[in-house]
Amino acid sequence: MPRAKLTVDLPDSLWIHDVSTAHPDVTFRVTSVLPGLDVAIGVLEVTASNPVPILAAIDDRDDVASLELLWKHDETALLQVEASNPSLLIPIQQAGVPMETPFVIEDGVVTWELTTSADRLSALGDSLEANGVSYRLEYVHDVDAGQAEQLLTDRQLEVFLTALECGYYDVPREATLTDVASALDVSKSTCSNVLHRAEGAIAHWFADEYVGAASVR
Repeated sequence: MPRAKLTVDLPDSLWIHDVSTAHPDVTFRVTSVLPGLDVAIGVLEVTASNPVPILAAIDDRDDVASLELLWKHDETALLQVEASNPSLLIPIQQAGVPMETPFVIEDGVVTWELTTSADRLSALGDSLEANGVSYRLEYVHDVDAGQAEQLLTDRQLEVFLTALECGYYDVPREATLTDVASALDVSKSTCSNVLHRAEGAIAHWFADEYVGAASVR
């Protein structure tokens, strides 16, 4: 089951293209979306030093049928937008690929992460091209849901992520094993044992998934 990441260039005709390229430092995070035949409704989280001019720019667009400010606090605003041009979502609908949220739009580019079948992913690429939408396929990974769930125990994941956040895997190393153990409030030997098991599980998974070296077991 492929999981893919695509970066898609927004069509020039869309309001979000013009607004996001006019404010390239602003992040538009789409938390939910309802596509239709002639309209698309989405809830967006806008993060900017001053969201007010951005909201005004959206409201001025002819292809925005309605704009509702749902919530605002400091540099973040949550709004619901109803747009009359759903062309960006048409290829998704044509290919039958479920839309995953949230996704991010910045400076005229939307980033989608999708989990679907290989056939539907291929159909999405064809549909994007047929609709004149340029895109880049950043990666395609084959996901085994059962393996992903069983890869690490909760404790192994906690220790591994703590080591990662502390800088244990940085080059040069920013934290020692003692530092990681201290952050977790466990003994150095316990930390080492759990971390070693986590690293072993990750190493075997990587070899099987990307190197095809099942014999290393």
